[in-house]
Amino acid sequence: MFRLHGMSFLFLAVCAQPLLCGQTALPAPTIHAQSNLVVVDVTVTDAHGNPIHGLAQADFTVLEDGHPQTIKNFEPHVSTHAAQPAPLPQLPAGTFTNRPVAPDAGALNILVLDKLNTPMKDQGYVIQQLKAYLKGMPSGTRVAIFGLTTRLQLLQGFTSDPSTLRNFMDGKKGLPGASVAMDNAVSGDNAGAETISDTVSDMIGDDPDAATILANLQQFEAEQQSFMLQLRARYTLDAFNLLARYLENLPGRKNVLWFSGSFPISILPDGDLQNPFAVVADSEDEFRETADLLTRAQVAVYPIDARGLMVAPMTDVSNNGNRYAKNPGAYAKDNSKFFQQTAAEHGTMQQMAEATGGKAYVNTNGLTDAAANAIEQGSNYYTLTYSPTNTKWKGEYRKISVKLDQPDVVTSYRRGYYADNPGTPLQRSQPAAPQAKDAPPPYDALRAAMLHGGPFPAQVVFEATVRRVAGDPEPAVADGNHLNPKIKGPFVRYVAHYSLSPSDLACVTDANLLHRCRVEFVANLYDADGTLLNVQANGLATAIDDARYNANRNGHFAYNQQISVPAKGQFYLRLGVSDMESGRLGALELPLAAVAKLPPVQSQAPAAEKH
Repeated sequence: MFRLHGMSFLFLAVCAQPLLCGQTALPAPTIHAQSNLVVVDVTVTDAHGNPIHGLAQADFTVLEDGHPQTIKNFEPHVSTHAAQPAPLPQLPAGTFTNRPVAPDAGALNILVLDKLNTPMKDQGYVIQQLKAYLKGMPSGTRVAIFGLTTRLQLLQGFTSDPSTLRNFMDGKKGLPGASVAMDNAVSGDNAGAETISDTVSDMIGDDPDAATILANLQQFEAEQQSFMLQLRARYTLDAFNLLARYLENLPGRKNVLWFSGSFPISILPDGDLQNPFAVVADSEDEFRETADLLTRAQVAVYPIDARGLMVAPMTDVSNNGNRYAKNPGAYAKDNSKFFQQTAAEHGTMQQMAEATGGKAYVNTNGLTDAAANAIEQGSNYYTLTYSPTNTKWKGEYRKISVKLDQPDVVTSYRRGYYADNPGTPLQRSQPAAPQAKDAPPPYDALRAAMLHGGPFPAQVVFEATVRRVAGDPEPAVADGNHLNPKIKGPFVRYVAHYSLSPSDLACVTDANLLHRCRVEFVANLYDADGTLLNVQANGLATAIDDARYNANRNGHFAYNQQISVPAKGQFYLRLGVSDMESGRLGALELPLAAVAKLPPVQSQAPAAEKH
């Protein structure tokens, strides 16, 4: 692992005419105005779970914190056959974009196969059940598949072809994988599983001289388990945070079916330990930001417990009962811990579902039916929008209530939102105590977006032209590159030319009508195994007067960045752009083999082009 040692800030110029920057014009950008419009998707079903169609705007009443709101827009949605996505403009050789491609009619469905929080013995059952669902998947259902380990990976892009999805399930990527952050990757974190301290306790009996050693061992085991849970919570929230940023620019509702063993958001004090608070951890800040991003991206999460119908491990046939015969009190203790742990995990799933307008499926072996039900409900819904009567952004939680003038119906929708200004990043609370030396690093959205193999977030849409620089291999890397110390030369230099629209940036206007924009450009180089080899990161700042800014709204920013690549090997270049004012970002990735044989270009200084 190696660190970045700083970031340079330069003046960023605006290109009034796209062709002056040697780049084709971007398609018309999406304008991200800071609006207080609240979007609420509502699914309405009868007592048997069947969608109810034909409702009108007058049937709905929306309240926020108990105050009636005026519905500005109303739109019913029903299951439709898949439309074909509009093709992207033909890009020149060596030019790439993160602009999302998806049909603009109907709901999109995302399957998240969670190998991080799910025991291997349950992952195989999930695949089996999904194969059964795909055999009868309704025509036109659009599905993408993601995998979650320590990072989020797009495994299969959106398709309505069941055979393509079945082929994925039958391939190597559909096989179960071991979690790196579970006590037992095969059977999972088991409240009734015998630990080393249990074995020691059985051996020493009532020996008072060994009591201190046993207490220390129990403390160590608890702290290790807490650390693993913190890792899993962080990795999972990072993944959903990135998924929301990827889905935000795709139109319509997105249903995320999360097949998981779940994880607790908060780890509570353990009164059985010498230091009960040593295992306390809290991920509420990350959960809040992730829930905000998911709701803004019109995402509903349907957590599905991959473990199916659960029974207490103490009663499992694999447990011979010897431990409980020697220590009768251990049975009651493990039984209580099992139900507390399961309640916490299911509580997390319910919390995620309620925060986003989905539904949690727990204690059921019918995962096929759960998937079918979630997709059917999530594809038939009503979209309501309103402007809150409370126009102040104070970060407080506001409750949403939707009532229908219909008897005996069941509704599902997000139950509220945090009144955070959508144009500014969330201000995180400071930890009460210094972070432990081995604690997970603080969450960084750009770092998560730059992980190899991840989806392409498109909050900031950009194009990048990547070309090899003319000349012989060099013994040293380009200026500003931060090389993994284990990597040796010679190196081939590449230049990445970024192009993005000012409309995707939340520039701040000061009292003098100067528009101040701050943008960060990052290039990560990976080898075929996903090892990070080289990083180039630059922060850029500019102040543009009002007349020039408005005149160039239809132009674009341009920036050149150089990164050195070992002369031999298979490599991947991941490029990222972050709007430092709003926290919005974009990223894309390409294999360098796709551009290695294109005609080289002359060396270009890694600075903003000025016109």
